[in-house]
Amino acid sequence: MTLGSKIAWDDTVLPFQLDASDMRGRVARLDGVLDGILKQHDYPPQVEALVAEMALLTALIGQTIKLRWKLSLQVQSKGAAVRMIATDYYAPEKEGDPARIRAYASYDPSRLEPGLPFDQVGEGYFAIMIDQGHDMQPYQGITPLAGGSLSACAEAYFAQSEQLPTRFSLSFGKSSEPGVSERWRAGGMMLQHMPKASPFAAELQGTGDILNAADLIPEETAENWNPVNMLLATVEDLELIGPTVSPTDLLVRLFHEEQPRVYDAQAVQFGCTCSEERVRNSLSIYSAKDLETMTTEDGRVTADCQFCGAHYDLDPKTLGFEAENPPS
Repeated sequence: MTLGSKIAWDDTVLPFQLDASDMRGRVARLDGVLDGILKQHDYPPQVEALVAEMALLTALIGQTIKLRWKLSLQVQSKGAAVRMIATDYYAPEKEGDPARIRAYASYDPSRLEPGLPFDQVGEGYFAIMIDQGHDMQPYQGITPLAGGSLSACAEAYFAQSEQLPTRFSLSFGKSSEPGVSERWRAGGMMLQHMPKASPFAAELQGTGDILNAADLIPEETAENWNPVNMLLATVEDLELIGPTVSPTDLLVRLFHEEQPRVYDAQAVQFGCTCSEERVRNSLSIYSAKDLETMTTEDGRVTADCQFCGAHYDLDPKTLGFEAENPPS
């Protein structure tokens, strides 16, 4: 793959379908986006890996939402080193615009232990939320943290909440190239089958067991699902993250007998929606007395954005519903 085509595929999500197997999917490559997310923080390597995996899942899942909608993924754990991971995917405002992704993690450095990144999250839940805009009820679905990875949690979510057999193959890490500074890269593929739910799924839902994709595949569709998943399992890390194989070439290499069809790629970029106006709006419900408890020794009210690190320094007299000098 040439330098030009490599750059063209970086920070994109390519939707596709496999006509011969009744499946759809996405291939994602994150380069500058992931670097933009992680350079805002000084995370330990295990936390960086979790944020990278979560951002990649967010890009793959978020590509399906409609214009101007917002998708959020969240991990909440109980008493573990990593207490929370939150990501947001903002769909394009109009066709042709890039989507925006942001992410951050809350963690306790003293609780981090040797081991795999997923070992740092412990018990808790994985949630997906969709905000469809004003006057619309947000959607939320959750599943327990289990399966050994965040992608396994996402697969369980689609099985439990959507009854959609779903598989992910992800790769992420720091990339080193001659003459280029070390930086994070990620790539992944998502596959979904669209049959009717298996009758066994209904039986399992009331047992407390966590469903997986195999529970949703009836015998008549397993002949499509199983071979395609065996092919997906053969994909190599370098094929997912580049720079030698383009997403279109990868689809042909893996699934040429399944008649892959690709659609327009969606560009993604790092983007945060924080602003001074939003901070002021969030503080507008407080009285002057309440704001006194938030005021620093220097007589200011400050706020920091967890996603992008922006710092806001405000005069308390201009805040709240009792503001003496509200901004024009």
